[in-house]
Amino acid sequence: MAQDSAGLSSDCQFWIWKLSVWGQASTLETQQDICRHIHQFQEFLRQIYEALKEMDSSTVIERFPTIGQLLAKTCWNPFILAYDESQKIIIWCLCCLIKKEPRNSGELKLNSWTRGLLSHILSAFRFDIKEVGLFTQSLGYTSADYSPCLLKNMVLSLVSELRENRVNGFNTQRRITPERVRSLSQVCVPLVTLPDFEPLVEALLTYHGNEPQEMLWPEFFDAVNEAFLQKKISLSKSAIVCLWLRHLPSLEKAMLHLFEKLIFSERNFLRRIECFMKDSLLLKFTLKTYFPYASPSLVMVLIQHPKDIPQGLWHQPLKRISEILREVVEDQTPGSSRGPFESWFLFIHFGGWAEMVAEQLLMSEAEPPEALLWLLAFSYSPCDGSQRRTQTMEEVKVVLGHLMKLLRSPTLSARDLQAAAGKSQGGDPSGRLIRHLLLNFLLWAPGGHTVAWEVISLMAQTDEMTHEIISFLDQTLYRWDHLCVEAPASRKLARELLRELLERVEHRPVGPVAAIQPGLTGATG
Repeated sequence: MAQDSAGLSSDCQFWIWKLSVWGQASTLETQQDICRHIHQFQEFLRQIYEALKEMDSSTVIERFPTIGQLLAKTCWNPFILAYDESQKIIIWCLCCLIKKEPRNSGELKLNSWTRGLLSHILSAFRFDIKEVGLFTQSLGYTSADYSPCLLKNMVLSLVSELRENRVNGFNTQRRITPERVRSLSQVCVPLVTLPDFEPLVEALLTYHGNEPQEMLWPEFFDAVNEAFLQKKISLSKSAIVCLWLRHLPSLEKAMLHLFEKLIFSERNFLRRIECFMKDSLLLKFTLKTYFPYASPSLVMVLIQHPKDIPQGLWHQPLKRISEILREVVEDQTPGSSRGPFESWFLFIHFGGWAEMVAEQLLMSEAEPPEALLWLLAFSYSPCDGSQRRTQTMEEVKVVLGHLMKLLRSPTLSARDLQAAAGKSQGGDPSGRLIRHLLLNFLLWAPGGHTVAWEVISLMAQTDEMTHEIISFLDQTLYRWDHLCVEAPASRKLARELLRELLERVEHRPVGPVAAIQPGLTGATG
């Protein structure tokens, strides 16, 4: 790094000399010389930026003592600034010099000087530079005094112009051109994380002209979205919603970012997941935005909160949901926009309904309703074809039959339950479905309480399986709390099992996973 810095420092002297020559005369020969060297100069600026971004401001001044002279001469050369690429790299370099929390007068002066150069670049959108210089000098201000204020006022002026144009959009004499808006968004790409520019970023996001095509640079959307996801920028909810509606790749990245947080950081605890969801602002989008082809009748059933319906009647809306979904999924024409995944995602979005299907099947003393069997199979594997889903329904029906027989048995053993569950150790959706049926049985059946921990010990042979059971228990407790389910014995057992599993996972030695030994045998509610 030291060798690279020495080389760049030497190159820096050459380019300062070259910039001095270019700045002394505005002739045709000078302009031609700039054109001949511009790509070489841009490459040098990129190397400078790569070095600057790895250093703090004090190290920058120590390694490159003439960096200020270089950037200032560059910023004041209109022929170099005429190249968009040069302008972008210069702004990147200037941003590396700004100290977000200056600790002394030297850092304050450096920030002020840097902001002055940034305001100079932005001023090309609104003012003539010479006029600004003469005006400030006549007021008796030095550049150190007026640069921070000028930058702030420059941003506010551009914001006012964008907002005024939005109000007077049909007044052709006062309209801001799409090219100017696009150029402004390009200039802002490296500036989005600076607090001074937040009002301008927000104004650009919420600005809508009358053009059929998007006016803002895609890189601008990417930069703002990245800054928001990393919590480096504070914008209003309306601005973020505009960002995601205008630039779908940003919405996709926000969704993936949220999924990563849910999966890798807090994959088991739904109360924390709820905080993530609220914090992400993704819930600001309406159902119509997420599900443009959703069946209105399905939405009307799903938006009913289970808590507002007597617990003994929950099977009725579940049957209606199953009927509508089955009609949408199985009767769709080839190429239809109503794919099974969108219907499944809409159903899962209302987790209160989706997660109670297995419970309702276990509580039914009569023959398992086909509608609930179909709904359960669909919720675990939405992309299965009709034939495969029918096979899953038959498998579930057989397991339910075995569990109902064991429920009436005077004695119950862990081995009997494991045998009844059959293929519950499989990694496919069908195996996961049967495992969850068995876990529900343990929580609800009186006889299941006495062997609950022994059954879970037989199931939790790997870290992956253990975390699946932890997730299921936490999810179940969360749902019961929200729906005010009255099941004190089941609730107590679920909490004890969850606590014991978490303790075992926390103290488990690194290496091959050993089977969890029974420690809660005989737990009752």
